[in-house]
Amino acid sequence: MSNHYEVLGVARDASGEEIKKAYRKLARKFHPDVNSGPDAAEEFKLVTRAYEVLSDPQKRRVYDTTGNENGTDNGFGGGYAGSGFAFHDIFETFFGGGGPSGPPSRTQRGQDALIAVRIDLKDAVFGTNKKIEVDSAAVCPTCDGSCTQPGTSPKTCDICGGSGQVQRAVRSILGQVMTTAACGTCQGYGTVIPHPCNECNGDGRIRSRRSLTIKVPAGVATGTRIQLSGQGEAGTAGGPQGDLYVEIRVNSDPTFLREGDDLHATLSVPMTAAALGTTVTLSSFDGDQELTIRPGTQGGEVITLKGLGVTHLRGYGRGDLLVHLSVETPRNLDGAQEELLRRFAELRGEQFTDGQLASSGSGVFARLRERLGNF
Repeated sequence: MSNHYEVLGVARDASGEEIKKAYRKLARKFHPDVNSGPDAAEEFKLVTRAYEVLSDPQKRRVYDTTGNENGTDNGFGGGYAGSGFAFHDIFETFFGGGGPSGPPSRTQRGQDALIAVRIDLKDAVFGTNKKIEVDSAAVCPTCDGSCTQPGTSPKTCDICGGSGQVQRAVRSILGQVMTTAACGTCQGYGTVIPHPCNECNGDGRIRSRRSLTIKVPAGVATGTRIQLSGQGEAGTAGGPQGDLYVEIRVNSDPTFLREGDDLHATLSVPMTAAALGTTVTLSSFDGDQELTIRPGTQGGEVITLKGLGVTHLRGYGRGDLLVHLSVETPRNLDGAQEELLRRFAELRGEQFTDGQLASSGSGVFARLRERLGNF
């Protein structure tokens, strides 16, 4: 596990302000928006995690004591092993003292955010860059996250003396004991802000709308989420930003239907073309494709165009484009056309009487019986 002090480049006795300045400098250096290097994203995560621990007095104290940011040393000293329960905590609670943890920090990591973005099917096939608008909390430009008016700073709480807790005597079955509770004046932080920033009302952040351009990889589908580290809500009191998750919604396409990484399309072919054979030009996402319709093609046949489907999201290559053929039967025939079709049917041995197909031995029903056999 990396040393948080070394990650931020500060001494172990660095003040909270020194830690904050070091974090802001490194965050600007490694932020994905300004640094596209191969290791920048990982460095940004390390810097952010180090700041989350060292900017919180409680977490920092545990880290300095145990060397573990989770506060466990796998030993037996002070309580049950690994439980985090110590007998001295009971005495601290009932008989005074601010407790080993100290007051919590105002500085907190921002929440993660989720937005939905719609793209066309073609963008899902090849990938695209998409400009999005994000409405989220951002660091207050007036106080730079300090929560105070320029030229002022938080003051130690006069009521709790900076411990964040107050004590009071309570009668119990054990007699009179001292209990502790969060200070109502400073809400347990140990400090008060006598002159809060006018723009953010002492929160250290404001609502802001900004534009981002994200890279949508090829092969995404509806429901795919893209994680953007450090692009979510800004934290309180200058805390690091959470992450932004972009959920993809793929619009339906008028021509192509997606199933997995394959695309499906229906192509209507005139009856005469299906009988005689022809070539047809189909417009696809990869440009015009020439299809060969074999003589005698039947409705429902499928022509597969390899590698013209959707790019595989986690792998190489693409799916296929499957073209389903639909044979069109002509409607609203005029007299000449109807006569020609009747003549064509006679040449094929298909007999019509008063508009009905005769079931002669050489007709289609007879041939059907021959295929099925006698039952």
